Amino acid sequence: MSDLETDFTGAVKAVAALGVDPGNDVKLRLYALYKQATIGDVDGKRPGFTNPVGRAKHDAWASVSGMSSAQAKQAYVDLATGLIG
Repeated sequence: MSDLETDFTGAVKAVAALGVDPGNDVKLRLYALYKQATIGDVDGKRPGFTNPVGRAKHDAWASVSGMSSAQAKQAYVDLATGLIG
């Protein structure tokens, strides 16, 4: 496993164990970076206005479209490191 993979896996575990809620904006950014790192560009239709949570998640993920998996993993690690301290 590469250093980036190890760092990413550790960051995912650390974020899951956070005792403090980092706020919706940060959680959406983490979600988007995680999805981009593990799946790639967002696919499917944007949820309608009756699904505001799904719509926010879709929009966040779409905001990182085109980012490579390695870039998304590094961005996730950097953001998580800032949260953890």
